[in-house]
Formats: sequence, structure tokens, C-alpha cells
Amino acid sequence: MPKMKSNRGASKTFRKTANGQFKRKKAYKSHILTSKSTKRKRNLRHATLVAKSDEQKVKLMLQ
Repeated sequence: MPKMKSNRGASKTFRKTANGQFKRKKAYKSHILTSKSTKRKRNLRHATLVAKSDEQKVKLMLQ
């Protein structure tokens, strides 16, 4: 039986941390930035962790 392929889109989107959690970028930072406040855009810069309820789905995509 051949090897399982990982989801290429997911592998470019998520990174695994040392604790086994997954890091992701925040959404809504790609276009129409003029209508968003500077504070909101600044807060969107930082990475965050994938929600606990979605971790299993991400793990399956990256196998």
C-alpha cells in the first residue's frame, strides 16, 4: 500500500510547535486594509494557536 499524502495546503498553513500544538496566521489581513484600524491590523500580525476542537483535523491533514 502506498504512503499517505499530507495535505499540501495545510502543510504550508500550519506549523507544529515544540509542545505539539499547531501555529497559524490570523485571517482578514490580505486586502481591503484601508477600512481597518491600525490597532486591528497590528493585532492581526501575530500568529496564534489552532483551537483545541480543530487540532485533530489539522493533525490528520498533516499525516
